[in-house]
Amino acid sequence: MLLWQRNNGGWPKEPYNDFSGYKRTQTASEISTANNTKNKTDTTIDNDHTVGELRVLLNAYKTTNNPNYLDAVNKALDYLFEAQYDNGGWPQYYPDKSGYRARITFNDNAMVNVMNLMWDITKGKNNTNLLDNSYVAKAKTAFDKGIEVILNTQNTVNGVKTAWCAQHDEVSLLPAAARSYELASNSGSESVGIVRTLMMIENPSEEIKQAVIDAVTWFDDVKLLDIATQKTSDDLIVVDSSGNIIWARFYDLDTNLPFFCGRDGIKKNTLAEIERERRTGYAWYGNWPKNLIGSEYNSWKNKHGI
Repeated sequence: MLLWQRNNGGWPKEPYNDFSGYKRTQTASEISTANNTKNKTDTTIDNDHTVGELRVLLNAYKTTNNPNYLDAVNKALDYLFEAQYDNGGWPQYYPDKSGYRARITFNDNAMVNVMNLMWDITKGKNNTNLLDNSYVAKAKTAFDKGIEVILNTQNTVNGVKTAWCAQHDEVSLLPAAARSYELASNSGSESVGIVRTLMMIENPSEEIKQAVIDAVTWFDDVKLLDIATQKTSDDLIVVDSSGNIIWARFYDLDTNLPFFCGRDGIKKNTLAEIERERRTGYAWYGNWPKNLIGSEYNSWKNKHGI
């Protein structure tokens, strides 16, 4: 991890997108590549990168007291503070702002992972008590700004507050598209992590409480009944399933109806209408909000007298 950390403090998504390559001795070629790419600006919070490496190294520092690990953690933290927009959001990549990399990114919990780290620092949790105390105030400021942009990006559909897109424009804060099959929408997946972040706040304002209530109401309104997905030998199909409840990944911002999209970028009403490669290669349905809108939400309401 130290070898692959870029000079700006962050980590790239490749070559170890799933982190597995960190768990072995690097080849001479890999060492050469890592050293020769130290100045690259392909650093990201996508797929748990930078935050993920930082947490591993912080844990390693706890057990070894190796100062090199803590130095790397500090560089990564400074990178995350620098990457945050003035409005509170974090882009998927920084400083590379090409294409959708500049969008405020909730996709795959990218910004939520950073927010959880900032929260831990303010509370001294998960080894963050090992950090210099000066980071606590910085983390609180960053977290509070993050909450502000979360409130400001909650989508309104037909005059009603709902959920969030997987990414939002970094200037207008409007829901934005990413890859060709990731159109502006309300997300049945990413919105769950956002609500959990809001629910962590110990003394939530009325605005925060209402944002949670509105999002949970939306989750309940758009749940899909009596269907499930089924894998075949080479495909993914939707089948009848009495009593089952699931959610779609994407919901239309005008109608609140689920939609699906292939690489042609055209909305479809059913999963069967998009190409098989996209049907089987993306999480179009899931039960992401199930626990959130049940026991978690009830506990939260009881805690705050709602």
